Amino acid sequence: MDAGGGVGVHYDPRMNELLVDRRDDGVVLLTLNRPDRRNSMTDGMTEQWRRAVGDLKRDGDVRCVVVTGAGSVFCSGGDLSWLADRGAEDVPALRDRMLGFYRTWLSIAELEVPTIAAINGAAVGAGLCFALACDLVYAAEDAKLLVPFTSLGLHPGMAATYLLPRAAGVGVAREMLLTGRTVLGAEAAATGLVTRAFPRESILAEVLGIASATAANAPVATRLTKVALAGGGHADLDAALRWESLAQPVTMATGDLLEGLAAQRERRAPRFGNS
Repeated sequence: MDAGGGVGVHYDPRMNELLVDRRDDGVVLLTLNRPDRRNSMTDGMTEQWRRAVGDLKRDGDVRCVVVTGAGSVFCSGGDLSWLADRGAEDVPALRDRMLGFYRTWLSIAELEVPTIAAINGAAVGAGLCFALACDLVYAAEDAKLLVPFTSLGLHPGMAATYLLPRAAGVGVAREMLLTGRTVLGAEAAATGLVTRAFPRESILAEVLGIASATAANAPVATRLTKVALAGGGHADLDAALRWESLAQPVTMATGDLLEGLAAQRERRAPRFGNS
């Protein structure tokens, strides 16, 4: 079972290991597309992910991004087959390799629009960690979530020691990281590790509905709200008030405010633009 780590498997550049579906409502669906390898993070998928996220950063029409896995697995983590040759690299080279791998996948956190993970099946090691880097995380009720790094002789990676405690608290993070215990999606929702859990057969439809509703909100207000909540929110009440006393007037100066008020007055859905 993969747990996260570097990549080194040769891939066919013609293979589409990441599907990108741009929907009419401003939602972009990213699907990890190596079900034959349990959607592990191969060289090819990692490179395609890097390019796709870079494109999304420059796309002003994107309102929300959803990531899921093809088949019955979300992501089994990094492809560890390259570790058989680990003796060929020293620690500094491995460090640079791993840091680049981590930053590529965690770049989803750098998007200014809301990001949502739809964990449709097993999410293992680095696969679970990059999902936790999204703003919202939904899981199938029976999805298996685990971070078995130490059982493979590895220290946790992909910011596991930051993302798990941030999501569910230090106690849950300690148990999962030190014992390798598998948590099902329903329990993960109860502990706060994921936002909510849905039946496996309906999770993608549920998440796309949430994404569509999120994408329909005012884009400037949504992006500023995401900034306000980054890293778990403001350090204290005064910091929140100082930010909000600036950010709220910024949104007051947009056409979206007038549209939102008009829609409320006319009892219709608002039609927000990009400013």
